[in-house]
Amino acid sequence: MANTATQYAHEIALCRALFGNKLKDYGAAWRILRLPSLTDQLFIKANRLRTIQDAGEQKVADSQEGEFIGIVNYSIMALIQMDRGVVSEPDLDLQEAMDAYDFQAARIQALMVAKNHDYGEAWRDMRITSLTDLILQKVLRVKQIEDNSGSTLVSEGVDANYMDMVNYALFALILMRNS
Repeated sequence: MANTATQYAHEIALCRALFGNKLKDYGAAWRILRLPSLTDQLFIKANRLRTIQDAGEQKVADSQEGEFIGIVNYSIMALIQMDRGVVSEPDLDLQEAMDAYDFQAARIQALMVAKNHDYGEAWRDMRITSLTDLILQKVLRVKQIEDNSGSTLVSEGVDANYMDMVNYALFALILMRNS
């Protein structure tokens, strides 16, 4: 587990750095996005990963690693939107946005530690394609919950699905860099 903590911290730091750099370039323009828009961005990224993995080739140079990082960052943006609400114009400065990112990342990491304990790091024996499928499944679940106006009968809410997507994407990044 110590190795997982170090690898996880490294990957989330890379995701956070990109998030921060994009904030410097664009500001918090993403704050105007409604949750279904963020979910659709996640769908695009997960679907692209699956298409490339199935085809065995890609025609656009954007890396698969970059798509997994995008899944992490868009999922965290969605969690921030759930927490703070959607606004009509950007309302966070760089520090506020980074603090919100760090708050969500800490919650997600705590979930990973708890699940990793219970599941015994089973993800280490999984294929990256399976992690992609699980992310895509979570996106489709969120889309269905959104189409149901947020109500579920027995299922976890959208926030748990976003958190799982982050962890699956980080696991994929760890496996890609350490294979």
